[in-house]
Amino acid sequence: MIRKAVITDIDSILSITKACTKTMIENNIFQWNAFYPSKSTFINDINRNELYTIEKENVIIGCVVISTLIDEEYKPVKWLTENGSHIYIHRLAIHPNFQKKGYAQQLMDFAESYTKDQHYTSIRLDTFSQNRGNQKFYEKRGYQKLECIHYPKQSMHPFYCYELIL
Repeated sequence: MIRKAVITDIDSILSITKACTKTMIENNIFQWNAFYPSKSTFINDINRNELYTIEKENVIIGCVVISTLIDEEYKPVKWLTENGSHIYIHRLAIHPNFQKKGYAQQLMDFAESYTKDQHYTSIRLDTFSQNRGNQKFYEKRGYQKLECIHYPKQSMHPFYCYELIL
């Protein structure tokens, strides 16, 4: 089941993202760290009504942010479509015990359906340049790889921007 997150979900969500961070680091993917994603970031996502969770047997196993807010880092990017009516995906995470079982696909199916239903033009996102699995995941879904952006507090490596026109 996919639903909007509530404030009481924060500890579960942080547990998931910490487990994801640990697994990524074990695989030499230094995408997330002790500073990101943070509790305050997720609280802000909940306050904006943009954080969703996915559950299995009433246990939260993943999350995604479906946002209308364009990050400062995204503003100079040459997107496929003019800035205006877009959804931005952030912080997609599935607990490592449940990865490769289709749950991330379900969250993205949900995000894409939401985007279409609300008549947005496209979905935009970024993924870490060193995370080849994520790049393949989005490219298989039809997302087009665009230019790079940087998050200096996260990594010295760039992040690739992607867009899917709906």
